[in-house]
Amino acid sequence: MRLHVCAVGRLRAGPERSLVEDYTTRFNRTGRPLGLGPLAFTEVEDRKGGGMAAEAALLTRAAPRGALLCALDERGKALTSPQFARQLARWRDESRQDLAFLIGGADGLSPDLRERAAFRLSLGPMVWPHMLARVMLAEQLYRAASILAGSPYHRA
Repeated sequence: MRLHVCAVGRLRAGPERSLVEDYTTRFNRTGRPLGLGPLAFTEVEDRKGGGMAAEAALLTRAAPRGALLCALDERGKALTSPQFARQLARWRDESRQDLAFLIGGADGLSPDLRERAAFRLSLGPMVWPHMLARVMLAEQLYRAASILAGSPYHRA
């Protein structure tokens, strides 16, 4: 199952980009033998100032056709790392070809796009900057692959 992170905004050079690249490399190395990956990031920007509706259209186009959509939203379901790993495995075992995680801009995702998502995932009740949300998601994806692989990375 290919994984896509479709996010509003550009991740510039710096510590966040370095962390995302590191966790993506780790995920791809660990996930491939498990039928997970590759993990790819697609960035979109609404240069015309169309707000959440325009961002939703861009995110929809960035996600592969037929992908299962998972919206990152503070109102979504909060999972433990092992629960998240099991959810990824379920989607993989349902023969999903593509899974797209959607990360909105400063105002979040449009209500319409949140409703269209098959799953809404919360990284906790706090609101996180979309740049940090990418890092946190990339790390949790790597952690999930490590859990599924039986690696000692996750100690619980």
